[in-house]
Amino acid sequence: MTAAGGEARKPRPFGQSRFAEELERRVIGQPAAVRSIAPWLDVHRAGFSPEGRPAGVFLLLGPTGTGKTRTVEAIADILHGSQRKLLKVDCGEFALEHEVARLVGAPPGYLGHRETPAYLSRDALRAQTSPQCELSILLFDEIEKAAPSMTRLLLGVLDKGLLRLGDNSAVNFEKTLIFFTSNLGAARMSEELHGGFGFASIVPADERARERRIERIGMHAIRRRFSPEFINRIDSVITYAPLGRGALERILDLLICDLQEHVDKRLGARSFLLNVGGRARSVLLNAGASAEYGARELKRTLQRTIVQPLASLVASGQVPPGSIVDARVAGGRIVLECERRAA
Repeated sequence: MTAAGGEARKPRPFGQSRFAEELERRVIGQPAAVRSIAPWLDVHRAGFSPEGRPAGVFLLLGPTGTGKTRTVEAIADILHGSQRKLLKVDCGEFALEHEVARLVGAPPGYLGHRETPAYLSRDALRAQTSPQCELSILLFDEIEKAAPSMTRLLLGVLDKGLLRLGDNSAVNFEKTLIFFTSNLGAARMSEELHGGFGFASIVPADERARERRIERIGMHAIRRRFSPEFINRIDSVITYAPLGRGALERILDLLICDLQEHVDKRLGARSFLLNVGGRARSVLLNAGASAEYGARELKRTLQRTIVQPLASLVASGQVPPGSIVDARVAGGRIVLECERRAA
């Protein structure tokens, strides 16, 4: 789930930010993530971060659509005022051994040296900072898809905070938060926690016991995939739980708020109020609640049933500025009606 709009807004000063509360508000249904990440920000603020290591290294495990990438984007937004203020490595693009060399660049004299600069350069990291916070954020998305040489290359980064590039220059990662996301163990988690279809089938009822079970599954999966040297350099392994009905309800609220902000920002004086009532929200949840795809399916459902029909109304001039568009249920489906103007 991503917030609407792309322009950076000015965040509160880093030293005064109530980071944990803000992250918990944005990352729904994953308290373990907040508990694990927030203390590392306090350590850095206090000046207690160890020398010669990144400010924090985190591996985020769990099924798709549970908020792993969303967590990293939310941290970037909180610290820097934009969810785009992070350097993202899509590990699916580095599945072959020779592709990993793009991270450090070709040495001088080699073909393509000037045409293919290092992806993990000092300038690239520096561009992800802001006047409010000196920390840069580096995300390796779906790390299990990368060639084995990538994790070997990163051992020095995680242990010493340094990466030697192809031109023999060094990049310092001491002021960098490094995140890895992975779907390893996700299928097994779903098998263990769901005895069938629907929310009522999620077991066990005790929340802490549920967390412990998926943590064991996640740790078993990463030990089979990654070397002990790599795992031992990770500060915190965080396993994301499948989202329940209550969490999806809160996520839907955020999605609708994001949509309204997007409308106000993009249309300006031509904006209008979108009202999604309780019955319409229930229809959205019933259609978009997916144990397999998590919040992503809910977002797709909102796009299909609200955003696209709404765009058609706006494009055809059927929504006057300042009006109210009601999302109602008729015949079991959502319909949009523009009935009255806002006061």
